[in-house]
Amino acid sequence: MATEIIMPKTGLDMTEGEIVSWRKNEGDPVQAGEVLLEIMTDKTSMELEAEASGVLLKITHQAGETVPIAEVIGYIGEAGESLDTVRTKDEVVPEKQEGPKHEGAPLPLVHLEGSYHLCVIGGGPAGYVAAIRAAQLGAKVAIVEKSEFGGTCLNKGCIPTKTFLRNAEILDGVAQAAARGINFADASFTVDMKKLVSYKNNVVKKLTGGVYSLLKSNGVEVFRGVGKINRDKDVVVDGKDIIKADKIILAGGSKVGRLPIPGLEHPAVLTSDDILSLEERPESLVVIGGGVIGVEMAEALVSLGTKVTIIEMADYIIPALDKEVSKALRSELEKRGVKILTGAAIEKIEDRSGKLAAILKDGTAIEAEKALLSIGRVPDLEGIGEIELEIERGRIKVDQFMETSVKGIYAPGDVNGLKMLAHTAFRMGEVAAENALHGNERELKMLSAPSVVYTRPEVAMVGLTEDQAREKYGDIRVGKFGFAANGRALASGETEGFVKVILDNKYGEILGIHIIGAMAAEMISQASLIMEMEATAEEVIATIYGHPTYSEALYEAIGDALGLAIHLPAKKK
Repeated sequence: MATEIIMPKTGLDMTEGEIVSWRKNEGDPVQAGEVLLEIMTDKTSMELEAEASGVLLKITHQAGETVPIAEVIGYIGEAGESLDTVRTKDEVVPEKQEGPKHEGAPLPLVHLEGSYHLCVIGGGPAGYVAAIRAAQLGAKVAIVEKSEFGGTCLNKGCIPTKTFLRNAEILDGVAQAAARGINFADASFTVDMKKLVSYKNNVVKKLTGGVYSLLKSNGVEVFRGVGKINRDKDVVVDGKDIIKADKIILAGGSKVGRLPIPGLEHPAVLTSDDILSLEERPESLVVIGGGVIGVEMAEALVSLGTKVTIIEMADYIIPALDKEVSKALRSELEKRGVKILTGAAIEKIEDRSGKLAAILKDGTAIEAEKALLSIGRVPDLEGIGEIELEIERGRIKVDQFMETSVKGIYAPGDVNGLKMLAHTAFRMGEVAAENALHGNERELKMLSAPSVVYTRPEVAMVGLTEDQAREKYGDIRVGKFGFAANGRALASGETEGFVKVILDNKYGEILGIHIIGAMAAEMISQASLIMEMEATAEEVIATIYGHPTYSEALYEAIGDALGLAIHLPAKKK
């Protein structure tokens, strides 16, 4: 198949380039590395070399023409090779098919060889971002989605849970009102779960519709159905319609993980997908797994009056957190009425007259109206289809470019299990798209990728925990500043928690930043920027922070690690 010659992107702001002159004519032999033409942008001129050897089969844009980046300007192939399936700029392009509506079978496709530069399977954070980025680069892109756009995060995870958690924030504000001089005649409340679920559904609908509109506005062709890769490396939709593409991005996302616990099929056992659609508030709930999902839902429901018990096998809730932060979060949850059992495992689930009992291995029985299975999520590998990809522990193995063991197939997002978060999936999708179109040049870097838990108080972290830093670096410094000494937090009545900073003692490199407190989810982006820029502690405290702000706690914590904190009592020498 002929090799495309495309207008390259030679700068961050470049959107088009002018062809100054061709050094070869159609039919001339070409050697890889030989100069083919000269181009010019608004900032520079450069010579473009051939990426393959062969014959210059066709020139699609002549000298003097201005061409958008990533557009094909010529083809190199074997002598006599046919270009019947190649369209030039002067040929009639068939009208685009409109993607089918949400219901009904997908529209049939015309099977053209190489009809798309890229086909994306999955419309979650990795998939839709990859499709849009590829379209921005000038590619013709198809995307296949079996359900709604936005993936788990938008439909059944990040966004719906934050809608529920906002209710907890509102009720907290009411509880604080009297201390702030605001008196309600009656502080009692009831919960209309149907209205809450309806509100959540409207939020989700607006966002899923927004993603669909973004795809269409970028010229991405949308196909509804289950996409799988066949042995010819084509994408087959619902087992019948074939999409041919030069490269494939497999972004199938994840699904709910399950455990081999007897009785788990009990109808009162819900997954994280189910619980967000409950139209009646359960009187009691046992949460199986003290990870992010379980803790956030525990917070949301206990604020509405549900009696909640969390059962976690590890010694700490959300084991990935810094231990000191995890302990502080546990203390705050217990203050709110959440019962937490750590180092505990469930032996089985028993029916108790329509309700259930979680039986622990020590024989303890915890009865509840409902149970939430929240042990995490696992990669959804349905899209692999007939090809053989290298799999490790149920995850698609990828390299630093997001490419799988099969050349030309990339797998960003939850399917690779590297870091199953929506914001890391965004970045993986961008990296995969750029490498799929332009060759493997951009590597994935996740040093500055944060993790956030949207409880009250919020928790956020980036980099290493204290234990990880001590194990890796040995000699470290730790600085800490509590929100109880922060002016903005005091004025707002949000004094729980602290900022913790971990430094390498030798060079002052910031190794990790951990926040538990109000606005942690917003502040962590500042911490991520510090990590990404590899700023030293001294450079950060040379910055002037606004006052009064929650962010001053980060400044003071870094100062504390250096022994320079102004708003902490002097340490004994």
